[in-house]
Amino acid sequence: MTDRTTDPVPDEKPQLKEYEGEGITVTFEPRRCLHAAECVHGLPSVFDLHKRPWVQPDQAAPDLVAEVVRRCPSGALQYHPADGSAEPGDVPTTVRRMPDGRLVVRGDLVVRGEAGVRHETRAVLCGCGASGNQPYCDHSGPCAGGDFDQAEKR
Repeated sequence: MTDRTTDPVPDEKPQLKEYEGEGITVTFEPRRCLHAAECVHGLPSVFDLHKRPWVQPDQAAPDLVAEVVRRCPSGALQYHPADGSAEPGDVPTTVRRMPDGRLVVRGDLVVRGEAGVRHETRAVLCGCGASGNQPYCDHSGPCAGGDFDQAEKR
């Protein structure tokens, strides 16, 4: 397993961390994480905040790791199977507005933002315009005033 980090701009948070396992590679984009904790609750043997690296994809079967990664609502976690295939988007594509204004989007998506055009399968988009990571929500504005889990249950 390797833990590679791409950091295109000095003195900024890493944009993407890559955790390579035998059958699956998990990527993590810290700026998009909204701390829904689906990963640590869903598969604590793989996603353990007390270990380094905190993602250890070889601690579970690749299909189970993929299933838990797909639970990440923000898309901060993504995966790539060793066979080179891509993570499939949900069909049909869905858009759901949270009570606090954020948009939870799942499907085969093309998102245009500060980083250019990106293919996505999951994203939580800012509903108030205050995010420093547009178009993604980063909890910096009033649309992210509540806990993600609590907003999901409303």
